[in-house]
Amino acid sequence: MGRIFETRKATMFARYDRMAKAFTRLGKEIVIAVKAGGPDVDTNPQLRRAIQNARSENMPKDKIENAIKRALGPDTADYSEINYEGYAPHGVALMVCAATDNPTRTIANIRVHFNKGNGSLGTSGTVAWKFEKMGVFRVDPEGVDVEELELELIDHGLEEMGEGTGEKGEDQLVIRCPFNDFGTMQNAIEARGLTVFGSGAEYIPTSTTEVTDEQADEVLELVARLEGDDDVQSVFHDMA
Repeated sequence: MGRIFETRKATMFARYDRMAKAFTRLGKEIVIAVKAGGPDVDTNPQLRRAIQNARSENMPKDKIENAIKRALGPDTADYSEINYEGYAPHGVALMVCAATDNPTRTIANIRVHFNKGNGSLGTSGTVAWKFEKMGVFRVDPEGVDVEELELELIDHGLEEMGEGTGEKGEDQLVIRCPFNDFGTMQNAIEARGLTVFGSGAEYIPTSTTEVTDEQADEVLELVARLEGDDDVQSVFHDMA
């Protein structure tokens, strides 16, 4: 009985840690959006997207509102969005996207993560050529005529569209476009009243690196270490 309780407690704390990390990341997205374009969602599409992402993660309304208020305060930190590049074990390329108010601290922590994970941190351009920055939208496919939608979105920059599954097991329609067309695509999706689970920039590998299951575990261990850093927003890899 005691072992079951300890397992449940560990699961609960792990879930809480994931939620806290997600809310920290989403709060930074909101602050960055407000500082870039103001607090009015009608005139700030970046803020609309950030709030949309927060709601899809069940971030409470009061936390969203508090993040907006913080962004308007005089003492709120200014976050810089910085990408770090390097290799995980077995030649797998990594793009690490961070939002930080202290780049010196962040680069030091990122270097430690790479070293402890048997990877190597590179300089700008080390692996960026292996990825394409794209705008990605994950929408609810229920009631959507996929072929019709695909034809409609081609004029708004659609590059590819396919089926996907969310972290909660929900069916998704994944829509990708060149990042330069992100705003145009966002407007087109909003105009059609589609339910968006999440959207943003993603680094899509132009080719993939094959690894064994055992090697993949080593790579994912480093990815998890990086994702656990408070300054890291997301991590992308080219592992098949």
